[in-house]
Amino acid sequence: MSQSPKRALIVIDVQNEYVTGNLLIEYPDVNQSLANIARAMDAATAAGIPVVLVQHLAPETSPIFARGSQGAELHPLVAGRPHDLLVEKNLASALTGTGLGQWLRERQIDTLSVVGYMTHNCDDSTARQARHEGWNVELLHDAAGSVSYANKLGSATAEEIHKVFTLVMHTGFAAVVSTEEWLSAVQTGETLQADNIYLSNQRAVKAR
Repeated sequence: MSQSPKRALIVIDVQNEYVTGNLLIEYPDVNQSLANIARAMDAATAAGIPVVLVQHLAPETSPIFARGSQGAELHPLVAGRPHDLLVEKNLASALTGTGLGQWLRERQIDTLSVVGYMTHNCDDSTARQARHEGWNVELLHDAAGSVSYANKLGSATAEEIHKVFTLVMHTGFAAVVSTEEWLSAVQTGETLQADNIYLSNQRAVKAR
């Protein structure tokens, strides 16, 4: 029988900016994802899984995440729950320029369970770096969220961005699952599996 994963829950950038500030999460519904983040944190604490809060901070002149601003503060839902480590970052990945990687290795963590914002930016960047550095990664897709974008290349809705990034992530960077699936895996000690590039492509080709 394979050994159960040694998980840490990485709660990324659950800050007021995304809920009441200048960068509002649009999909999935932010109240749904917040509730699922809370459930994941409570389950992790109950199961003895370390909880890491990550907070993105920008210079005081920034329009978003300005240090010292209300928007940059952790949302009360996560700030009021137990955690084992608070990591401050200024780049997308929670593993770049922080001591998080060393902290996880000291505790022999082998699996990072990612929740928080944004799916396509800090969640994705953290997941990819973690996978490249040897961790197994899980993303709870209904405990994350995206915003919409428009620039010279065109536009995309938050739903489109969230869907594409989670679908791509599940081809090998992370096992992308619902909060319910993750809670069940925590209870049973199950290892959650990502899909792969080849099979994901072959299914799409055969479905045409």
